[in-house]
Amino acid sequence: MAFGQYTNLDFDQIKTSIKDYLKSNDNFTDYDFEGSNLSVILDALAYNTYITAYNTNMAVNENFLDSATLRENVVALARNIGYVPRSRRASKAKISFNVQGLDSAVTLTLKAGLVVNGVAENTNYIFSIPEDITVPVTNNIAFFKEIEVFEGLLLTQKFTVDVSKANQRFILPNSFIDTDTLRVKVKSSESSSTTVNYTPIDNIIGITSTSNTYLLQEIEDERYEIMFGDGIVGKKLANNNYVTASYLQTGGKSANGAAEFSFIGRLINQDGAVVGGTNVSLVETVERSRDGDDIESIASIKYYSPRIYSSQYRAVTSSDYEAVLSYIYPNVESVSSYGGEELTPPRYGKVYLSVKPRNGDFLSDVTKRDLISKLKNYAVAGIVPEFIDLKYLFVETESQIYYNPNHNQQPALLKGAISGALTEYSKSIDVNKFGGRFKYSRTVSLIDQVDNAITSNITKVIIRRNLRASIAQWGQYELCYGNEFHVGESSYNVTSTGFTLDGVSGTVYLADEVIDDKKGRIFFFTYTEGGKPNIIKKNAGTVKYDIGEILIDTVNITSTAIENDVIEIQAVPQSNDVIGLRDLYIKYDMTNTHLTVVQDIIASGENTSGSRFARGSSYNIPTYTRDSESEVSTKTVASSASSTKTRSSSFPTTSSTTTYST
Repeated sequence: MAFGQYTNLDFDQIKTSIKDYLKSNDNFTDYDFEGSNLSVILDALAYNTYITAYNTNMAVNENFLDSATLRENVVALARNIGYVPRSRRASKAKISFNVQGLDSAVTLTLKAGLVVNGVAENTNYIFSIPEDITVPVTNNIAFFKEIEVFEGLLLTQKFTVDVSKANQRFILPNSFIDTDTLRVKVKSSESSSTTVNYTPIDNIIGITSTSNTYLLQEIEDERYEIMFGDGIVGKKLANNNYVTASYLQTGGKSANGAAEFSFIGRLINQDGAVVGGTNVSLVETVERSRDGDDIESIASIKYYSPRIYSSQYRAVTSSDYEAVLSYIYPNVESVSSYGGEELTPPRYGKVYLSVKPRNGDFLSDVTKRDLISKLKNYAVAGIVPEFIDLKYLFVETESQIYYNPNHNQQPALLKGAISGALTEYSKSIDVNKFGGRFKYSRTVSLIDQVDNAITSNITKVIIRRNLRASIAQWGQYELCYGNEFHVGESSYNVTSTGFTLDGVSGTVYLADEVIDDKKGRIFFFTYTEGGKPNIIKKNAGTVKYDIGEILIDTVNITSTAIENDVIEIQAVPQSNDVIGLRDLYIKYDMTNTHLTVVQDIIASGENTSGSRFARGSSYNIPTYTRDSESEVSTKTVASSASSTKTRSSSFPTTSSTTTYST
């Protein structure tokens, strides 16, 4: 009698297969498998087979990077292809202070360890430094300027090398370690006064038998192991060598945003005498704490490890740069890179990168310089990496939502629920990245699914870029939207918030006048609520509708209605699906998204004929100026900034307005 083939792991199917197997045996021909005690035995056999199959399936899954679920297994599989997951990152801040009354001191040293106490979100955090900082004393004062401090507690682990142990391991026993703060020092013996600093490496290229280097790998329970050379790749440790490893144990991103610090550090002069804290000035915050982050997630390890392996730690293609940059700078939320040959005109020999940091909106100039220096270790000779400033493409929507009051009589709560659903979508990976896409159908369906009282919605889409004006300076401006503009009228397809110009009184706005289906001209005008636009300059620039580009000729902007010297310029996209092209980071702006809840009197039965049904327009109604909810500037233009809220039901063309040439 042949054994059954178990191709289905469902419990009932397994039991049926066992039952069929027994029925085929002559000894069990007359048995009632359901009514006898044999049914209990069949259940036990089926359960045993089911559990064994489940365990086998899970065990096999843990052998592959794509299907593994336990962190230890994912880390081990990534280790096989040379990838070390990112550790936690301590939040770091820059501070300055001075120490006075140092009559006999020549130098002053701030000892490694605790330095200041910081406050973030009403919680106290300790900030430390991994190494001593020594400064000279001038006129009895020592200045510690813009020193970088890290959130966390400095810990030290010591090892004595014992060659009699065949498999001696150097394991750091603590989790929550920031490996960037790890400092490894080796002495020939514990009593030796000479110390050698060992540096970390991530690959063995250029490493000789005498290189003072070490490798680091994550092991179980989010701990780390230090591995030294074997005398062929890296210097081998000798018997009785004394190893000291110091590192920060940190809370990660929880300390981001600390801006108030008080000194708790330890100071000594050149003779080792302790200097009291009463001589220390108030701590000045140069840069509040930032860049703290949690340990790399399992999903991130699965995504980046094969990409780093495929690049072989070399940046050749643009995708290599994206992978390597995310590896060397863990604070990356999204990165875009492209070669100069893709530009018009092409710029050969360059690769351009734009980065959205995880905690913040822009990379500082210091961070850019540091990353360029690190990228040179991976870049191919002759290729020059260059960072370009992050550009945001904002998407705004205006929705008219119809609901049946018989199913929901609280329109305010309904509107709040819709706003909450759209806010969650605005935080999703669909839109918050380079190459992101605002999905119109997703947005419309999200609104409809919030409550069964919603019968339909009419949603319109607007795209916006923020022009950062160089105040009181002559300059030209270019804004690229990366999406074709919709041209619905002869003018005012493009509108802006207010600003002032040198030599022109009153608040000025810009708009477009269509030349053909691909091109238009930009003009400047002033506007008073309830009146008509007064054009002050008819040829102020050009707009290319087919590629979504605005060029503004030389102009001297003296102030803006929106704070931070910003002029918001909006247009209507030809497609409601908006894409963030190349260096454009797409962002769904809920601040300037408007929701209107309207009773559906047809669905409610109040007016079944639809004769009194109020239908909203599916197209954007042209207005003279942009209606913005952004923060208003406190500068002089703010007195007339209220006109940026104005909408007009009438719509004249530029030919019907008074012109004034400048």
